[in-house]
Amino acid sequence: MLIAVGLFTLTAGRFNVGMMDVVDALSGRGAERTRMIVVEWRLPRLLLAGLLGAALGLSGAIFQSLTRNPLGSPDIMGFAAGAYTGALLVILLFAGGYYLTAAGAIAGGLATATLVYVFAGAGGNHGFRLIVIGIGTSAMLSALNAWMIRRADLDVAMGAALWSAGSLNGLGFEQLVPAAILLALLAIPIIALARPMRQMELGEDVALASGIATTKSRLGLTLCGVALTAIVTAVAGPISFVALAAPQIAHRLALSSGTSLLLSGLMGAVLLTAADAAAQHAFGLQLPVGVMTVSVGGFYFLWLLIREGRR
Repeated sequence: MLIAVGLFTLTAGRFNVGMMDVVDALSGRGAERTRMIVVEWRLPRLLLAGLLGAALGLSGAIFQSLTRNPLGSPDIMGFAAGAYTGALLVILLFAGGYYLTAAGAIAGGLATATLVYVFAGAGGNHGFRLIVIGIGTSAMLSALNAWMIRRADLDVAMGAALWSAGSLNGLGFEQLVPAAILLALLAIPIIALARPMRQMELGEDVALASGIATTKSRLGLTLCGVALTAIVTAVAGPISFVALAAPQIAHRLALSSGTSLLLSGLMGAVLLTAADAAAQHAFGLQLPVGVMTVSVGGFYFLWLLIREGRR
């Protein structure tokens, strides 16, 4: 499905491009105009959608595993809102560029994660308590973000508000390359922590008996999950519900009892590329991809809340 969505994204648009013309453009042949449309405009956006979607899927899988709850997601627990707050502070106060905004997003996400765990108290490892406190923290940060935008200069506020919708419009290789490097570096500790994460899903006692340092592993996974979300927020703005839905869909497709990081990442890539394709072509104008994920993900979130409440 990811390949099908990718081919559609490269061929469809205001200027339709044939499949063979896409192949020629990707191989360096073909007309200059076609190469510009396919390679410079559409390809980096497609790659960014897949890369950022995979990051969100991985982040959601990490937090759902740590909390042992399908509601455990960085956008539900407030980490995405915290990353947005950090990036927004940099944009409004320092007129920060790409890298400074990324640093602000990571710092904001980590600070929010720290606050959520502190507020959760001694029983903070209990998934439901973390989620409830995270929802409250997210609501407060959302109000703070709205207040900061209202207080900012008009031009800066309009740019920040547009970015806050979560959009891939206008992004290219300039954003793709550093994001790919950062996410590749994060993949190293995530791979190393995949086994401890699976062991902790079986219970604290089982993990300790297997020689897993649960406290260090939990801290490392939390840092990785927050960093994944913060990088996405820094590049494209806050994109909701992909991290929530991707691990659950992957779990049902895999028919396994544990959380699969690989499948969650792939499903996140599929969801975001499909949402971005719909945002570009479904309504005759280019919408921010965050509008699509919120519109569809909101119904999924309501269903998930009702299901968990009945349990």
